[in-house]
Amino acid sequence: MNSITNWGDKVLSRFDQSAQNYNASATLQHSVAAQLANHCRQQHIPSGLWVDLGSGTGHLAEALEARHPGQRVLRVDGSKAMLQQHPLCARTQQWDLRDPLPRWPEAPSLLASSFCLHWLPAPGQVIRNWLNQLAPGGWLAVALPVEGCFPQWHRAAKTTGIPCTAIAFPEIKALFQWVRADRIRLQEDMYCNAVAESLPRLLRPLRRVGADCSTQPSLSVRDWRTLQQAWPEHDGEGQLRLTWVIKLLLIQR
Repeated sequence: MNSITNWGDKVLSRFDQSAQNYNASATLQHSVAAQLANHCRQQHIPSGLWVDLGSGTGHLAEALEARHPGQRVLRVDGSKAMLQQHPLCARTQQWDLRDPLPRWPEAPSLLASSFCLHWLPAPGQVIRNWLNQLAPGGWLAVALPVEGCFPQWHRAAKTTGIPCTAIAFPEIKALFQWVRADRIRLQEDMYCNAVAESLPRLLRPLRRVGADCSTQPSLSVRDWRTLQQAWPEHDGEGQLRLTWVIKLLLIQR
């Protein structure tokens, strides 16, 4: 196995392990899915095959179905444990999204994905491949964290010389190299802040939802304490802040 394969397997394993506790800590993921679904509701997306790629426990699929009565959404994920959290009546398919998408009996009119693309190799190329699988006039709705996330963590790391163990998030310019500008129907940035009284509590949701995979070696307790002391942003009550930058995109084929 090469390093990319090992990394992808590690990510899937962590999501499998966190599946039963995912919903309790995925507050941000739930909010972003709702916002993306709201944007989809404002478009004229044809009925037919709608697919939630990297569905996790189903936040985005549920939000889409709630806003489009009668429309069912196929939930696709590489984690069997995540798919087992869906209602028995839900349509699910286990599929490793590092591979080309399945050939369904009909071309999808909507491919939607939230908090998935940044875990895949070459996300810009993945976007292009997903667009090519849509029916003519079909829609791709994507939400993903991008470069600019966690500025407080990066500043503390720079100040202390301790490596930032967060993953590298995709660069928007690199993503847009794979998308025709005249096909982008909406792009929006969401800035979301998490706060907590200590660094372990601030990062706890990442661990609980399985999003704590890193390509860097683990840090010592001493390193984490040093990072907390150098953390650059606190609110008025001494809480530490961590900022997410989430890009929402609607692209039409």
